[in-house]
Amino acid sequence: MDKRYEVYCLTHPHFYDTPSHGRTRGRFHQTLRPAPAAWLREELGDWVVCRPVDTQLPPQGWKIHASACPDNAQTILDAVWDYCVPRRIAFKFLPGVETLFLANAKYAHRGSSGKFVTVYPADEAECERVLTELGTALDGLQGPYILSDLRWGTGPLYVRYGAFADRYCVSADGVLEQAVEDPSGRLVPDLRGPTFQVPEWVPLPGFLEPHLAESRRTTVADLPYRFDRALHFSNGGGLYAGVDTRTEERVVLKEARPHAGLTADGADAVTRLERERTALERLRGLPCVPEFRDHFELGGHHFLVEEFIEGRPLHEVFVERYPPTDLDADPAAFADYASWALDIHRQVEEAVAAVHERGIVIGDVHTYNVLVRPDGRVVLIDFEGASDVTQAGHQVLAAPGFIAPSGVTGFDIDRYALACLRIFLFMPLTGLIELDGGKAGQLAREAARLFPVPRQFLDEAVRTLTGDGGMAAGADAGPRLDADHAGWLHARTSMADAVLATATPERRDRLFPGDIEQFTVPGGGLDMAHGAAGVLYALDVTGAGRRPEHEDWLIRRALNPEPGTRLGFYDGLHGVAYVLEHLGHHEEATKVLDMCLGEHWEALALDLKGGLSGIGLNLLHFATALGDAACGDAALHVAQTVADRLGPADGVPETSGGAHPRAGLMHGSSGPALLFLRLYEHSPDPMLLDLAATALRQDLRRCLKRPDGSMEVNEGWRTMPYLADGSVGIGMVLDEYLTHRADERFSAAADAIRRAARASFYIEPGLFDGVAGMILHLSRAHPPGTAATRDPVIADHVRHLERHACLLDGRLAFPGEQLLRLSMDLATGTAGVLLALGAAFHSRPTGLPFLTPGSPSAAHDPPVPTRVRERR
Repeated sequence: MDKRYEVYCLTHPHFYDTPSHGRTRGRFHQTLRPAPAAWLREELGDWVVCRPVDTQLPPQGWKIHASACPDNAQTILDAVWDYCVPRRIAFKFLPGVETLFLANAKYAHRGSSGKFVTVYPADEAECERVLTELGTALDGLQGPYILSDLRWGTGPLYVRYGAFADRYCVSADGVLEQAVEDPSGRLVPDLRGPTFQVPEWVPLPGFLEPHLAESRRTTVADLPYRFDRALHFSNGGGLYAGVDTRTEERVVLKEARPHAGLTADGADAVTRLERERTALERLRGLPCVPEFRDHFELGGHHFLVEEFIEGRPLHEVFVERYPPTDLDADPAAFADYASWALDIHRQVEEAVAAVHERGIVIGDVHTYNVLVRPDGRVVLIDFEGASDVTQAGHQVLAAPGFIAPSGVTGFDIDRYALACLRIFLFMPLTGLIELDGGKAGQLAREAARLFPVPRQFLDEAVRTLTGDGGMAAGADAGPRLDADHAGWLHARTSMADAVLATATPERRDRLFPGDIEQFTVPGGGLDMAHGAAGVLYALDVTGAGRRPEHEDWLIRRALNPEPGTRLGFYDGLHGVAYVLEHLGHHEEATKVLDMCLGEHWEALALDLKGGLSGIGLNLLHFATALGDAACGDAALHVAQTVADRLGPADGVPETSGGAHPRAGLMHGSSGPALLFLRLYEHSPDPMLLDLAATALRQDLRRCLKRPDGSMEVNEGWRTMPYLADGSVGIGMVLDEYLTHRADERFSAAADAIRRAARASFYIEPGLFDGVAGMILHLSRAHPPGTAATRDPVIADHVRHLERHACLLDGRLAFPGEQLLRLSMDLATGTAGVLLALGAAFHSRPTGLPFLTPGSPSAAHDPPVPTRVRERR
């Protein structure tokens, strides 16, 4: 589970959204007050920025942060305002209590959590003066520790060296990041991690040295415990495996940071740790619960020590055993699994009942909080959300797929989770029930179709989850996806209507709701993968129509992008330019492209998503489509850079790292391979095919062949078949290569990859990481409009999308990444599913740019140079 997604679920019941959007309750007085005379005030993202009109700040330096708790934030902001305004010192602050809460929530980003106010001193002398004087005014007020900063004294002030101005550079991983300037004038990433760091060329001011020394006084050297390894981190603290050095017993140490890691009830991590301690003390002696060992405080952080349980999370065991993901599973495998799953559920139910007998509501039962011992016995862990039944209220902690409705309290919270578990163990999509109440019965019916499960077992689950008549209720009212032409026309209309109904042209940040990546980087609401460009492209190429008002929205935003907007094809402005040109907006597309060419792009990674391969392919497209020789020259320059940095077939490309570097279409070497193939089609130099082969061998080196004969990308701890980061994307480029040159190894790999696309279950529906990507890949082998009739696996995939499909006001829509909210974007959501179904059913060639079978772009004779130099 990617915990970043949880805070983006708090604003809207159906879509991911920025946590601060539309929130006006609990705003601080200064948010509503006019700006002081001769001051400028503007809202940038989650921040309110205030600065004197005549102040020219340096681009970087020592900046001061104040943290705060919800109950003292107004007091701290009053003090900062009263101090900074008369002294004409620039600052910014979060606008309200709700925004502050989200910044300090349990799964907020650890590197930036706790920051409430930022003060920008003009120089080091002013920095010392502000820390000294404002620190005295705020002394005694508490706030969460800001992990990226150095604490000043014992109050809520912290300090770090970093960027003041919005300047960006490309990191070592090829990603655009906020930057500071080193002594040579080069921009380098402004690092903001969970520890205090100073750039190596910046001396620590003398007035900070005593505070750095104080921060280093706290150590674990005198503890009777050894910390062996970290198991998990959240904004609330860490979870560590260790040893009691007095007894050599293995233990788990759970850390809680005061005032940090807030949950919906306002409790911080320390409060929740105390709840867990109280629960474990009451549950002593139960074999299904870890034994409480100790608790202590160190440097203001609280620790709980528990028995170490030898076992694995139920979720991991489930993933390994689940038969629908196995290409060779037979009816006996489904029966054996059903027997195991029923026994596991019985054990969990009995364990929960034993806890209830002690008067404790667990409040957070799910597959990650159940450990399965090597002998098959289960243990319940993580009692942060536990409470006495006489004091139990609503659920405050929950995992996706196990979230009780707001009216459920007490023991019924755990009973609701157990009902979810009944369905999850056989159809692990229970998170969709929160998006569409009819999914409970539908998922139960699908589970009964696949597994020999007693009907009563699933009926009871549905009744608990919905309060209706069980599995049979609403059997004819769910979403339908028929694998024929009539079904395609109905689905296209329904999905397009859903996409268009969710458009928000009044917003500046995004037009269509999509993945959280729309909000994590500047300009994320524009791009191909997650933004408006990808949605408008999918609607057009599938015959779902054009929307001029939405195209105008994209044009206005693209011609005036936010600082820091990325340049890449799928994550930035190159993709926007491509879509604008595709839609006939040639002048605007050229302006956006010129804007991109004026940026420093040479150091970007080699990949297709945001790097040089996507940029090169786009420049080649513009050279072809518009007859632009300058674009042709630029495309060749990009290709030469990629060739120079590619590395050998048996080596790790320079932009990769580690034993299992990223592979696949979007982030691996298949992107460079595609660039060289398209160049070869315009200028048939065999050396370009050699380069493509080298790149493909790099990606295949990172793949493995599974026992069932399928080939997937090896990530070290799992294997992945998907389009973006898995083997299917590699397979698409392999197929393109094999149209130009025979290669026995590549042919065998392509066959094994097609086998990986034929499983009967994938956890997500999306194009980049789900079922839709499999449909797109398999459909490429068939003439337009015929794929589902020619290949029964494609038809099955289409029907299987019903498992994920939700009804949004009666229209078909699909959940995005993590399945927590619906998405309309190309990479993760409804637009991507629409594109994939178009590849299977539409009468015209439909697919991704540069990978659409029969695309006319390769038929033009472009004015591009004819050769990339051989690597030396």
